[in-house]
Amino acid sequence: MVVGNRRRQLAVAVAASAALGLAACSGGGGGDGDSVEITFLTQTGGTGPEWAEALIEAFNEEHPEITVTLNTQPGGTEGDNLVKTKLATGEMEDVFTYNSGSLFQAINPDQNLVPLTDEEWADTLIESMVAVVSTDNGIYGAPTGASQAGGILYNIPIYEELGLEVPTSWDDFMANNQAIADAGHTPVIQTYGDTWTSQLFVLGDFANVAAQDPDWAEEYTSNNRRYVDQPALQGFLNQQEVYEAGFFNENFASALFDDGVRMVATGEGAHYPILTGATSTIAQNFPDNLGDVGFFPLPAQDAADTRATIWLPNAAYIPSTTEGEELEAAKLFVAFINSPEGCRLQTEFNVPAGPFATSLCELPSDVPRATQDLQTWVDDELAGPALEFLSPIKGPNLENITVQVGSGISTAEEGAALYDDDVVKQAQQLGLEGW
Repeated sequence: MVVGNRRRQLAVAVAASAALGLAACSGGGGGDGDSVEITFLTQTGGTGPEWAEALIEAFNEEHPEITVTLNTQPGGTEGDNLVKTKLATGEMEDVFTYNSGSLFQAINPDQNLVPLTDEEWADTLIESMVAVVSTDNGIYGAPTGASQAGGILYNIPIYEELGLEVPTSWDDFMANNQAIADAGHTPVIQTYGDTWTSQLFVLGDFANVAAQDPDWAEEYTSNNRRYVDQPALQGFLNQQEVYEAGFFNENFASALFDDGVRMVATGEGAHYPILTGATSTIAQNFPDNLGDVGFFPLPAQDAADTRATIWLPNAAYIPSTTEGEELEAAKLFVAFINSPEGCRLQTEFNVPAGPFATSLCELPSDVPRATQDLQTWVDDELAGPALEFLSPIKGPNLENITVQVGSGISTAEEGAALYDDDVVKQAQQLGLEGW
């Protein structure tokens, strides 16, 4: 009931803002000359462009006085550089989607973005979401989509065939891998053709690190913790151990994310360390297999420390170069993303891979098995944010370093040392004390 009331309040606020703000901009005269034009930028890949197009169409039905033009660009490192360049040159679109957490902090939000603290939807964000789209000067972003987790997507039919139980300790996980290999299946899928996917052994282990050392993220930001030391070293050691055991698919060096999704969905492989957001791709490409894929966290050495590592969603932002009537229209568009219709479109085009970060959106009853599995860990309070949502420090070369460790080129200790060196320059650029 509370959520429903919030939704009705937001709808009233959006309608009132449209009537007052845009009527004032246009002089209230009506006609084609009164329209406001804004641009919206999102990333290519996955269902992003399709969702954006549907969002614009629905928004225009409610606000015919506003014309929204969609632009797209790549994600990943290339996209990060484009975002920074556009913000620096004053050429950013009126609304854009981008990361929350450390990458958000790296784009200098106080200088480059419009604060949105006073918007109606801002009060509906969960506390952990507020932390990753805010500075001391206020909230800058509205969530786009649900949260997700980094861990293991696993093939349920293989587990049922071999009578395996979901592991909660690392030894149990490795024992399952051996049983799977003995049965002639590929135990662990790796897809280094898309280098970003190689990071999950390290990044997906962070909630386990925090369970053992709750101050790790804060101390890391102060330059008092290192990946070459335990417990953070363990993620690199785990990746090396699985590689040396011969548990990877034969084509791990060239396989792509789409290959990994296919393998775990169809039973070509048993375990895929990846973000649960991959369930959207399964739903799109292998809908008949969506119920065959479950989730569990990367196990800690001690089962008592095993936690699900959570990635909070990306967000929609407005650059400080958007002004006047375009700014009012942009605020309406951002609010619409988490309106009732916006929430519906989010679940229609992106299968929820975890809980939402706002009370305005609710998970549908028919979410995938993997999402249900993750929700159990969240409900049991056995989950925690990924490091990038607790510290602004993330080096640019981790995905290349974890490819080296996962390919036997570097040892775990060498990889951890390389990554410790990799983050120094970024920490210094951010002006953090102790670096």
